Amino acid sequence: MAGLILFCGAAAPFLVHTSPVTRFLGAVFLLFSFIGLLDDMKKAVFQNPSGISARTKLVFQFLFTGVLLYALYSYFERGTAIPVTASTELVLPVVVYYAIAALFIVGSANAINFTDGMDGLLIVVSLPTYLFFFAISERPEVQLFCLTMIASLIGLLLYNLYPAKAFMGDTGSLAIGGSLAFLCVLERTEVLAPLLFFIYFAEQGSVILQVWYYKKTKLRIFKMAPIHYHFRLKYGWSENKIVLVFGSVSWGCALLCYILWRLVLNP
Repeated sequence: MAGLILFCGAAAPFLVHTSPVTRFLGAVFLLFSFIGLLDDMKKAVFQNPSGISARTKLVFQFLFTGVLLYALYSYFERGTAIPVTASTELVLPVVVYYAIAALFIVGSANAINFTDGMDGLLIVVSLPTYLFFFAISERPEVQLFCLTMIASLIGLLLYNLYPAKAFMGDTGSLAIGGSLAFLCVLERTEVLAPLLFFIYFAEQGSVILQVWYYKKTKLRIFKMAPIHYHFRLKYGWSENKIVLVFGSVSWGCALLCYILWRLVLNP
């Protein structure tokens, strides 16, 4: 549960800022980290490798997401418009927007959680995503939060690279997932999510496709899902090579998103 190190890093901005945005981001990290902590504690303390059930995780995730979205709507006046270009917005009814937003946040958080499967993988992939939000945000609290997350992740990476001496567990991976998903909503960059979260969605999509195809045919599309295991089993890639390739793709996606943001959303 080295993910607790990330929690300490996420708490650092409270020493500098006590603004509503800081408290909101801290609450996001804390609540999603709490779900992961329950899962990790059941595995570590009660020696139950299954952890808490998927249904229990989803109940907590949707409950916390609903509360946080309400806070976002009530205190930050996020509204229900999704920017498509600098001059065009897609305005949805409140209920429709927040239903879609809840599905996006929970789905993204779990997709990012799936990426935590090899030594250093999630850290290397998520670093450019936090850097993207640091680069585009005009809120100093968001920038500070992203910088503390980047610093904490780099610190943990020293012990999480192959062969790992520390593992973040769901305590860290779910907190990373929840915070990145909410940053996307807070910074109004949902239209860029398919590209920005490309690696995460590819990991989640491989699991969904694997399960669906196996139920239909009793055959497997991939050697193993999530897809990073497929590259190891089918092509013999080492963990370090997978981390390097997936991390490079994530950096490329973040750079492309920044260019698109500059050209389309904030010219």
